[in-house]
Amino acid sequence: MKKIVVYPLIGILFLAVSSFTFHKFYMGVFQVNYAAEKKMIQITSRIFVDDLNKGIEKKYNKKTFIGTDKETPADIDLLKKYLSENFTIKVNGQLKPISFLSKELEADDVLVCYSRITAIEKFKILEISNTVLVDWHVEQQNITHVTAFGTKKSVLFTDSSRKEVLKY
Repeated sequence: MKKIVVYPLIGILFLAVSSFTFHKFYMGVFQVNYAAEKKMIQITSRIFVDDLNKGIEKKYNKKTFIGTDKETPADIDLLKKYLSENFTIKVNGQLKPISFLSKELEADDVLVCYSRITAIEKFKILEISNTVLVDWHVEQQNITHVTAFGTKKSVLFTDSSRKEVLKY
């Protein structure tokens, strides 16, 4: 009788625990800081590199090897293009060009990208559009922390919420 109860409970426990290990988490984290003394918006993006390679491949029909030993200058060009098309910032209604500075691999699976927007005077409205990997995977979420004028605001971008207007 004891075996009849114990074995099914062990089976249910195994299924419950293993279901958590198979579920992938689709999240990007973006930090946008306004440095008033430098008249600059600094952007740091943290994105899972395997998802990024898959998203770029889906969008441009070209396999990339970003963050690996096989990475090429063409891969970096596609990365820059992808980020510029999927992460934009308007300052007071005017679209500003984002300059890609560099990237590094963190913890072997997260690509950290550094970008900036220069010549930014004081502003009242910041409009951010973030669709990074949203077209690749509908469950993708991009949390964006924005710090400006001593205030920190956080915005969650998803498939149904791709743009946000912040007022200062």
